[in-house]
Amino acid sequence: MSEYAHVYTAVIVDDDEIDRLYTQSFIKHYPFIKLIGAYATAADALADIEVERPDVLLLDIDMDGMNGFDLRRKLGDDQACIFITSYPDYALESFELAALDFIVKPLNRERFDMAMHRLNDYLNLKHKANLFDCTLGADAIFIKDGHEHLKIQLHDIIYLEALKDYTRIVTTTKKYCVLSMLGNLLQEAAFKTFVRIHRSYAVQKNFIDKVTPQHVYVNNITLPLGRSYKTAVDEIIA
Repeated sequence: MSEYAHVYTAVIVDDDEIDRLYTQSFIKHYPFIKLIGAYATAADALADIEVERPDVLLLDIDMDGMNGFDLRRKLGDDQACIFITSYPDYALESFELAALDFIVKPLNRERFDMAMHRLNDYLNLKHKANLFDCTLGADAIFIKDGHEHLKIQLHDIIYLEALKDYTRIVTTTKKYCVLSMLGNLLQEAAFKTFVRIHRSYAVQKNFIDKVTPQHVYVNNITLPLGRSYKTAVDEIIA
């Protein structure tokens, strides 16, 4: 596999020692995951997980005492969770608990590799998508970047770009990503000075330099003008 931009922490919880060791041997092949614990019971794992807050949980389901579902419910859904079990009938309930994947034992390399690729894509997207947090008055917004809150002046934002479930915020100096769809952001009062010019773009009105039948020019950047948005743009520059 190729190099990874980030390393994420994980724990394994499985009451079968052979299965636990097997999962450990598989996960060693994925350098984007650092295993920080392997536990035989959910009760043993719980306290450490609450302190360490790993990024990934690899959980067996059918265990004595607290089972994998119980552990997931106690911890909430902050972590990416992959259930690994001998019982395919648990699949529906696992996805109701926001599982990223569900693997039926015995493990095989191809199926585990598929899950790891999905996990890497999910974790990288989550890492890049700084959560949209709140607005401050009419002149700034806060976004959450990890454990920090960054203040962005609205008058510095040139345009917004839709990227599936998140939005890229492009300022005069830097780019950010927020986990919010473009249409949802534009409904916020803070973005009332923006106009949508394309299904993938919205620009701040005062940055518009020129409009042609197919393009909008903002701050020396050329963006496409969608046919269905042309009327709204024409009204601004009229």
